[in-house]
Amino acid sequence: MSDATLDWPATFEQTDPTERTRNNRYEASLRTSIDDVAAELKRVGVDDWRLSTAARHQKQNPRYPYANASPTDPSAVVRWTMDGEQYAVACDAYSRLRDNVRTLYLYLREKRKMEQRPVVTGESEFANARLPPADESAVAAPAPADEPHEILGVAPDAPDAVVRGAFRELVKERHPDHGGSEREFTRLKRAREVMLDD
Repeated sequence: MSDATLDWPATFEQTDPTERTRNNRYEASLRTSIDDVAAELKRVGVDDWRLSTAARHQKQNPRYPYANASPTDPSAVVRWTMDGEQYAVACDAYSRLRDNVRTLYLYLREKRKMEQRPVVTGESEFANARLPPADESAVAAPAPADEPHEILGVAPDAPDAVVRGAFRELVKERHPDHGGSEREFTRLKRAREVMLDD
């Protein structure tokens, strides 16, 4: 039985196969670890998620690889949607698929616990798992590129202090923490960088 195709996020680095190690600390089976991943995601309100591995998955139960799965590539990726955003976590540090899936479960559990703490932070604990728009499955066509000075609303030859001031004012309303989008915030940062580099 040949391996399936792993859906590794394009922006994530992968471990060199020669650097993968064997993990003897986990005793849980692959199935138990997948069930634990499902339970953690359910606790944070995620209904729709999928596990991607290079192993062939069961047709009737697509979240589970076949019991004798031993793919050439032991990497595992969990992808989900939450509040309209795409998320993914991946692990390929270990030489066995079950250890990589177990590590993903432990990571998700810790993130969920941190999310429940009564501590206020700038973003959700899961923010670092949010995928950039280019890696989402359905991405809208990019808007035509405006000139950096147009994005910031300044003259093409504006002094650095004016560029910085315009950026600060725009960020107040367009930063993701203030109701703006990550895409627009990134666009502002790039425009500022280009203007300040000139």
